[in-house]
Amino acid sequence: MSERADFLVIGLGAMGSAALYQLAKRGASVIGLDRFAPPHAMGSSHGETRITRQAVGEGRDYVPLVLASHRIWRALEAETGERLLEACGALVMGPGTGATSHHGKPDFVQSSIAAAEAFGIAHEVLDGREVSRRFPQFLTLAGSEIAYYEPGGGFVRPERCIAAQLSRAAALGAGIRTGVEVWSIAQEGEGVRVETSAGVFSAGQVVVTAGAWTAGLLGAPFDRLLSVKRQLLHWYALDETSAYRDDAPVYIWMHGATDTDYFYGFPPQPGEGSVKVATEQYAETTTADTVDRAVTPEESAGMYRRHVAGRLAGASPRVAKAAACLYTVTPDRGFIIDRHPRQDRVLVVSACSGHGFKHSAGIGAVAAEIVTEGRSAIDVRPFAVSRF
Repeated sequence: MSERADFLVIGLGAMGSAALYQLAKRGASVIGLDRFAPPHAMGSSHGETRITRQAVGEGRDYVPLVLASHRIWRALEAETGERLLEACGALVMGPGTGATSHHGKPDFVQSSIAAAEAFGIAHEVLDGREVSRRFPQFLTLAGSEIAYYEPGGGFVRPERCIAAQLSRAAALGAGIRTGVEVWSIAQEGEGVRVETSAGVFSAGQVVVTAGAWTAGLLGAPFDRLLSVKRQLLHWYALDETSAYRDDAPVYIWMHGATDTDYFYGFPPQPGEGSVKVATEQYAETTTADTVDRAVTPEESAGMYRRHVAGRLAGASPRVAKAAACLYTVTPDRGFIIDRHPRQDRVLVVSACSGHGFKHSAGIGAVAAEIVTEGRSAIDVRPFAVSRF
């Protein structure tokens, strides 16, 4: 079999579904390929909820992307009737004194505050006493903590976002080919040849949004720039002492000074009777094809003991469920949104480095602009391959 389109999108998770949708909105001839049937649980875009916050502590360069994403998700909600973005509020909390490093960045809370001030994002700065008063589910606060509270933050529903964008893309004329494994990408003259398990696809330009499979697919230099980290998600059953209220926010709680003194979580979802929490690890590397996708009881017990016990009112050690997902990480934990250094008809989007979903809809729009117009309205030079 052989197929041709003006554009191909390889990988239809968070970034790929967004890029496919945005290209289809522009009336482009585009085909999307995925080895699975998205939304699926094999990559980085599952687990029911993802935090979104508009003032991004990882750096101000990210803020225009997340603001664009919020606009796109609200428009998609109007088009599809789906609920994608829940603005329940976002709380980012850390020690009030001393040097800190979280998400690989110093002074994460202060960076969030500075970003909010720079972009005019509605927010409040709270201390630990006020957090305890407003949100009694958070326990053992000393009162000296500093917290950034953003009422417009909250969470998005990743599987619904992906499904909505793929559905709209198909309705607008995009081709979607699932169960297709991509073997190689080679630029030839004025086009790109893509060999797959379903035959050869060709296009004028290709957008690679293959997540944890990117390094293996593209080779150098991405094989030395991208590493894959196994991450765990845990849902702990709530008991009768639960203090969660209807106005409970999502949260990032930095309860110590370093990257390991940290966890994040979500308010209980209706009817679940449990709370989802997680942390991050960057010490152990895996691959998308060899990762252990089973979460052991010992891993959930360790997460509860190190981070949850005594901090979340009503969260019991009983595990309702658990799941594994993947971070694809660059050396500086930033994104890559750039042309392949040796194949200028191949756009590589994006090693998310564990904080990408909230930006994904905006990144899809950026990718569509770059391949159709040669530039994007949002400056993505900070995400260039050449910085490494």
